[in-house]
Amino acid sequence: MESDRNGENGTNTTPAPGTAVVVGAGVGGLAAAIGLRRAGWSVRVLEGRSTPERYGTAFGIHPTAQAALDRLGLGEALRARALPYRRAHIRRPDGTVLAALPLERVERKAGRPELLVSRPHLIDALLAELGRLGGTDVEYGQRLTDPRTLTADLVVGADGLNSAVRTAHFGTRSRVRTLGTVAWIGIADFETEIHGETWGRGRFFGMTPVEPGRTNWYAAVPGATTAADLRAAFDGWHDPVPRLLAGTDPATWIRYEMRHLHPALPSFVSAGRVALVGDAAHAMTPNLGQGACTALLDAEALTRAVAAHGSAALPAALRAYDAERRRSAQRVALGSRTLHRFVTTRRPTLRDALIGLLPA
Repeated sequence: MESDRNGENGTNTTPAPGTAVVVGAGVGGLAAAIGLRRAGWSVRVLEGRSTPERYGTAFGIHPTAQAALDRLGLGEALRARALPYRRAHIRRPDGTVLAALPLERVERKAGRPELLVSRPHLIDALLAELGRLGGTDVEYGQRLTDPRTLTADLVVGADGLNSAVRTAHFGTRSRVRTLGTVAWIGIADFETEIHGETWGRGRFFGMTPVEPGRTNWYAAVPGATTAADLRAAFDGWHDPVPRLLAGTDPATWIRYEMRHLHPALPSFVSAGRVALVGDAAHAMTPNLGQGACTALLDAEALTRAVAAHGSAALPAALRAYDAERRRSAQRVALGSRTLHRFVTTRRPTLRDALIGLLPA
């Protein structure tokens, strides 16, 4: 990327770019690489997987994260494949509506709706933009044994929950914790008019649009280890919950233990040259649906700070990034973990009564 570095007196007025290594080619890592390339930095992207990260189903993209994508030049690519999410409810297992999700309020405040996009579509859009900018190819199959040997001016740890960059540069006090709940996600090849979440005793089930003719669903149950366990856990729940589970092939379901990072990191940056983004910095439970959003906000804020300061003032840039993002992201992570406990309580009477006070 060419730029005019000379001011009126012939002095250098544009911060000089440098070199960066981004570890991880998920949403946060690709967005960080795009932001750095747009700022003129030389960037390598190292990914431990052998192929692009296209697993998963749907992401909810909040208007704040949409604005971050706009600043990265990716807003139109997102909107081309996304669906607006405007109406959804919280229900009891018998189908009784307890409250509406605040989607209409979000849209009124932001002037745009929350969007739902397939995870593979978002990854492909990020890869396409990185390719369009040129100069950076994702290097797959690169599993680092010691990230401290990376010699670029800037090292961005975007390598997820089990981040090698975090362990190497921030120690092990903040580490992965399990919640004892198994989460499942899948996509059914039919649409339903009922969207939102249904909360039961110690478990929940959610469903959203994802693309025309398909429905994204997700569920969480303590101790469910097989497809039969999952179907049994939601037997007798309101339509379309059993129908969604019966109508999708368990071979396509994704199962994972719900985990998060705890305690919160005291900083997202280290040594004046290392920064964490996304799950590497603040892995959270999926209850608020903000994992992708926070990763995008991290990446955009980091690259904006780096572009403004340049390589010569990188420590100041990283301090600015940490000041902008750490407390905000950690509040979201705490809120998501708190909501998980609230949703999965085994004494739902008080929970349902409190939720029932919200607008339906």
